[in-house]
Amino acid sequence: MTDRERLKQIILEKSYEKRKVVLSSGVESDFYFDGKQTTLHPEGSYLTGRLFFSAIRDVDQIDGVGGLTLGADPIATALSLTSFVEGRPMPAFIIRKEPKGHGTGAWLEGRKNLFDGARVVIVEDVVTSGGSSLKAIKRAEEEGMTVLGVVTLVDREEGGRENIEKAGYWLKSIFTKSDILA
Repeated sequence: MTDRERLKQIILEKSYEKRKVVLSSGVESDFYFDGKQTTLHPEGSYLTGRLFFSAIRDVDQIDGVGGLTLGADPIATALSLTSFVEGRPMPAFIIRKEPKGHGTGAWLEGRKNLFDGARVVIVEDVVTSGGSSLKAIKRAEEEGMTVLGVVTLVDREEGGRENIEKAGYWLKSIFTKSDILA
């Protein structure tokens, strides 16, 4: 079994649910991918790191990986660790949904590992409309980073790719909804 086949199996066991939910975009759906159940699983985390690294292996000079808390946190960590093991270290960063209420008031954790103009990739567990990805891109750019594109564990194939590409970024998905449900 390949890493991709095994990760799909874990997603189906841990993250996919056939039930009515309201997504962060406000849209109602009859199925749900809770990517954190996979990315926080020991083997799921390991495979996520490997497959995300493989997805961006061909992208030149990536200085960091991260995204909006909470979905991106375990992915960025797994990818950063894998990048170190592979001899191409990429620090992780976490973008808060609102600035820290004390201390530095920071929007971004891990900033000291990145320099102004750092070339970064945004990571996501699930992309639906692309709204969260675009919010992360905006915040990262406001923090002085150069965003190259987005990698997601699952693309729900509900317009996110088109919205991200329309904004001038690429989207790479480890899986699409069609892949998972095939």
